[in-house]
Amino acid sequence: MKLSLPSYLTRGLCILIIFSIFLTTTFAETNFLISVLEEEQQRAMRMFKDKTDLPPYFMSYLVTDTQSWSVSASQGVLINSGGGKSRVLDTVLRVGDFKLDNTHNRAGFRNSRSLPLEDDKDAIKSVLWTTTDRIYKDAVESFSQNKTRQDTRAVEENLADDFSGTIAKKELTPSVSQKVDLKALEVRAKKISAIFKKYPQIFNSSVSFSASATNRYFVSTEGASLQHGKNLATISIQASTRAEDGMDLARYEIFNAATISGLPSDEELLKIAETVAKDVINLKNAPLAEPYDGPAILSGRASGVFFHEIFGHRIEGHRQKGSTEGNTFTKRVNQEVLPSFISVFDDPTIPKFSGEDLNGYYLFDEEGVPAQKASLVENGILKNFLMSRSPIQGFSTSNGHGRASAGLSPVSRQGNLFVQAKQTVSNKRLREMLIEEIKKQGKPFGLFLEDISGGFTSTQRAGTQSFQVNPIMVYRVYADGRPDELVRGVDLIGTPLTSFSKIIAADDKPEIFNGICGAESGWVPVSAISPAILVSQIETQKRAKSNRLLPILPPPTAQKAN
Repeated sequence: MKLSLPSYLTRGLCILIIFSIFLTTTFAETNFLISVLEEEQQRAMRMFKDKTDLPPYFMSYLVTDTQSWSVSASQGVLINSGGGKSRVLDTVLRVGDFKLDNTHNRAGFRNSRSLPLEDDKDAIKSVLWTTTDRIYKDAVESFSQNKTRQDTRAVEENLADDFSGTIAKKELTPSVSQKVDLKALEVRAKKISAIFKKYPQIFNSSVSFSASATNRYFVSTEGASLQHGKNLATISIQASTRAEDGMDLARYEIFNAATISGLPSDEELLKIAETVAKDVINLKNAPLAEPYDGPAILSGRASGVFFHEIFGHRIEGHRQKGSTEGNTFTKRVNQEVLPSFISVFDDPTIPKFSGEDLNGYYLFDEEGVPAQKASLVENGILKNFLMSRSPIQGFSTSNGHGRASAGLSPVSRQGNLFVQAKQTVSNKRLREMLIEEIKKQGKPFGLFLEDISGGFTSTQRAGTQSFQVNPIMVYRVYADGRPDELVRGVDLIGTPLTSFSKIIAADDKPEIFNGICGAESGWVPVSAISPAILVSQIETQKRAKSNRLLPILPPPTAQKAN
């Protein structure tokens, strides 16, 4: 799993995007798609019962209908501008029973197809028909193989069922939509991106606007009938350069709102672009950090990523199943896993925090279950896991965290992860405590991790149970009173259980990290809300870099800039 700001990903990732519901009244479309899905599902189930010896015990259709727009510019010139629409059908079909079915211990049981963009009943039903027939045949074959494996392999560590029941919901909310003026966005993107023409040391830069309106339609054989949607609007400003030693350096700022009109003004964005440019140049000239172990403060945003990666992924329910996962917390329910002054919960039902939209807000997960608050850690004691409809021992039902992007199988994922500290100090006092800890340990300096680009973690037994958080703006904080010093090339590394035990204090001003997290079920919007934390010991390593030299030729804009 990895969390990040722009668009690079290993197993998981986060990019800042915010959304909110913007209601319109297009119930005709809603009723059309829901009725077509229900009609074909009912017909298919009748046929399976009449014509097969092994009819499905569960089936669902999910249609994700998305309208999107994007505009990008660099150096005051338009790079791309356009929009599009997509409709994706995801079908889940289960044969066997709740205890053992065709999906046992494997992903990929959800099957994706594109649907016609127009509301033609026959055309849509034709895709539903061929898709359902193919998936059923695959499901029967997989179920037979799973039964055989049960008889020929050692007893599994986790004997929980493959699927859990839920109370079917019927809720049709109005469709969401956005009005986007691409020409106006083109003008804005070119104006803001032209700022970087003044900085010939910057190799690459861009300003990008994006917006989308996504509506989802879900029906199941349990009787669920759901239509819900959300809007997203984002602006990202990025710039990158290279240091003398070949290290590539980048700086990002991303802002989100329900609609384009909710994003910062051009005046604000021009100032932000200037700050991004100056930060990149300062990083280029900053000294390379050496490996370090000692005390540090993680800002609220950095702490949010820290908890998302190190803790959040390890309490996702499906990671407590199977012999390949590390099961860090599987057997630690009702035991202390964090300092006693720390509590953690995940609540996707909260749309805003401190007036800012939260990415992880949603109404229903991709399994048709309403979003719910999950109290995970209470005063340091582990109480719960994030649950999809894949049960684990001791936790038999979903708490609305079965999430996926279109085309992938839902698994338990984070939404809005809140870290709360019962005992807090002011930010000023937290810094004083850092200096006290530096002196206590006999270190010349500590670290302040102000901003981050993301992070990733490994939860598999085959790998090390480790994590890496990738800060951008890192400062040495000197015990002798010297000014803080910006350094580059810092990666925060470690293992979870040890790292949690080193948290000794938190401040009283929670911050928000909004992003998109990617893992085996794809990209889902998430938020992490956390105070800044003081850690008595962290470990850092040098960041990987290339050996590429700086360009031999000066940039063509250098003479103009001078």
